[in-house]
Amino acid sequence: MSSDIDRQIEQLKRCEPISETEVKELCLKAREILIEEGNVERVQAPITICGDIHGQFQDLMELFRTGGMCPDTNYLFMGDFVDRGHYSVETFLLLLLLKVRYPDRMTLIRGNHESRQITQVYGFYDECVRKYGSSSVWRYCCEVFDYLPLAALIQEEVLCVHGGLSPSVQSVDQIVLIDRKQEVPHDGSMCDLLWSDPEDIKGWSISPRGAGYVFGADVCHKFVHDNNLELIARAHQLVMEGYKMQFDRRLVTVWSAPNYCYRCGNVASILSFDDSLEKTFKTFDAAPLDARKIPAKAVPLDYFL
Repeated sequence: MSSDIDRQIEQLKRCEPISETEVKELCLKAREILIEEGNVERVQAPITICGDIHGQFQDLMELFRTGGMCPDTNYLFMGDFVDRGHYSVETFLLLLLLKVRYPDRMTLIRGNHESRQITQVYGFYDECVRKYGSSSVWRYCCEVFDYLPLAALIQEEVLCVHGGLSPSVQSVDQIVLIDRKQEVPHDGSMCDLLWSDPEDIKGWSISPRGAGYVFGADVCHKFVHDNNLELIARAHQLVMEGYKMQFDRRLVTVWSAPNYCYRCGNVASILSFDDSLEKTFKTFDAAPLDARKIPAKAVPLDYFL
């Protein structure tokens, strides 16, 4: 099995899709692994955490050139693997292959775009139909989305989620109790973890995104204190400098899609933790133009939240 997986990894590194039959088998294997993982997956340092990728495959390869390839580097990707970029299929399938091949060295958690509803609007569904001639590959991938953990905890001290906190969740243990094997709901704690954002306010407020909440430093400090954490790490928001520390360095946003949507001009970053949880940010630029292949039919890029 590992020889087939290795061959498929090398094929996808060249940005060449695997067959529909291989995708189906891969997704079944991935679900067998992910069903054994908790809503909050416990991981150990050293580890490198990454933010949104959004189908920017060549930039994912730049990320690996910056941080090292798996399994040489342990990785935690905080969701939003798909949509908006031209190569969501290749991006998600390569990460999934690395998860199946090196399950203890690659951790994937769910973002708000790992959703049937969102992917039908922002590109992944259309890309699957265009590249495979039907929606079957999209359906296989969506079934995997439902099994992805909602959060990860690095050595009990760093909580990693895609979006942010929830007024319905006061403890990490409450995240463990969520029924995650479902489409992302429109509201409630699971929705909030994938959609919420930090903001310079006090307490909680309704999010302009139409889902989740915005929360202030006081909310962050209380959650960190009550759960004996050092840091909350999340993705979900474009940061022009690649990363942003907030709330007395108790919260960090990591953004890993450089020149987002091929036009924003931002740099990207990854965040590495050593054995003692010392942090090192590494920034990187978009892949050079000569490394890119632009598909004949581009996906819509009009949504920026």
